[in-house]
Amino acid sequence: MPKDSLRESLFCYSDDMGRVRQVLTERERLVLLVSILASFVAFLDGSIVNVALPAIMRAFGGGLATQQWVIDAYAITLGAFMLVAGSFSDLFGRKRILRIGLLGFGVASLLCALAPSGVVLVLARALQGLAGALLVPSSLALIISVFSGLAQGKAIGKWTAWTGIAFVVGPLLGGFLVDISSWRWIFAVNVLPIALTLWLLSMLEVEDHPRGETKVDFVGAAACAVGLGGPVFALIEQERYGWRSPLIDIPLVVGLIVFWFFVQYERRARHPMLPLSLFKIRNFSVGNIATAAIYGGLSVASFVITVFVQQVAGYSALRAGMATLPVTFLLFFLSPRFGALGAKFGPRWFMAGGPAVAGGGFLLMLGVSSAAPYWSQLFPGILLFGLGLSMTVAPLTAAVLGSIDSERAGIGSAVNNAVSRVAGLTAVAAVGILTGPTLRTAGFHRVLIAIAILLLVGAVVSAVGIQNPPPKSSAE
Repeated sequence: MPKDSLRESLFCYSDDMGRVRQVLTERERLVLLVSILASFVAFLDGSIVNVALPAIMRAFGGGLATQQWVIDAYAITLGAFMLVAGSFSDLFGRKRILRIGLLGFGVASLLCALAPSGVVLVLARALQGLAGALLVPSSLALIISVFSGLAQGKAIGKWTAWTGIAFVVGPLLGGFLVDISSWRWIFAVNVLPIALTLWLLSMLEVEDHPRGETKVDFVGAAACAVGLGGPVFALIEQERYGWRSPLIDIPLVVGLIVFWFFVQYERRARHPMLPLSLFKIRNFSVGNIATAAIYGGLSVASFVITVFVQQVAGYSALRAGMATLPVTFLLFFLSPRFGALGAKFGPRWFMAGGPAVAGGGFLLMLGVSSAAPYWSQLFPGILLFGLGLSMTVAPLTAAVLGSIDSERAGIGSAVNNAVSRVAGLTAVAAVGILTGPTLRTAGFHRVLIAIAILLLVGAVVSAVGIQNPPPKSSAE
């Protein structure tokens, strides 16, 4: 993309006549750029690994379970500790937490690249998730603290477009690196954008207002991690040991009990990492229910499509990454526009229509055969998927976070992102129930139906539960 076009896409908005207007100050531009880059790294690493899973399995063995663990080790710590990270952001300031998260992510990425075994790789992925948990809520909270009104909706649209693109750029970049070199480079390459972001962050001057009275809920974080880890372990390993094995039943039961304790503890804690009072706000609670359904489906989709086209259809890693390239372009061009439309007309029907369209795309893919010819069997469904995703992500983020005050933006964004990660890791862990130990065409079709159902659930929840905010005056 030409430099001027990239600059325009990041820093300019279009008016109602389609003319480009420069509206951001230098400070706002830097805030938006830093926020996008910091989150992009975390989101990219959640998706870039998908296309490398067959190569990782060939290196370390372990079948589908190894592939699931490489995904879910990252997602467990990202989802569980993102809530604590939201408190860190409010307690110590967004800029400081962003810097710590970037440095930690860089170190963990190098550990992944040098991993001598599957166990070490999974542990390093868990460390990546811990660092990534610091990046996402702080970057989005930084945007919310600087932008307001209609400009906030447009800025969130930009952030959503670029970070959302990471989910589809990841397989493309990962496929290229795997084909020309090694899967290890998909982790080592993180050092470059991290270094750039740290440099830009050093030039950023923002008024952070740390809240000294905020306490960090370490008990809640530990309980959340164990409560998630137990059921996820059971879902992934049940194919190996069977549901009647104590190696499955004990982690499942213990995890569920600990997660129940986590919820009860958060109700009574003086400084909870998950302030349940937020869920009394209608759009926040309904939006997070929709988030769970929608992002659960999307996480499974990015996992299963890239694995299927390589292991069953025989695509190369690069070709597998290119399969979802249309989604990248649709997100890039359409997500900011739908973000602006959602800010103007309200998010309700965008959140309802978008997942329904995306779900229709996965139903179109039910005709995919084991050869999976791209243009006739995959492309039409992927096109619908991209259109629906573009309609959904920016209005969804704006609806959830726009319903709470800016002082709680850090924890609010952390909760919403944690919900999406937890839904995704649980859904990916459950894939083996539908496919068995080996992914084949029939199992792929069953997973596609499950994805469509999840997206349609998100559409119905949004249509019934989301309320459009009252229109704002032009002065606002």
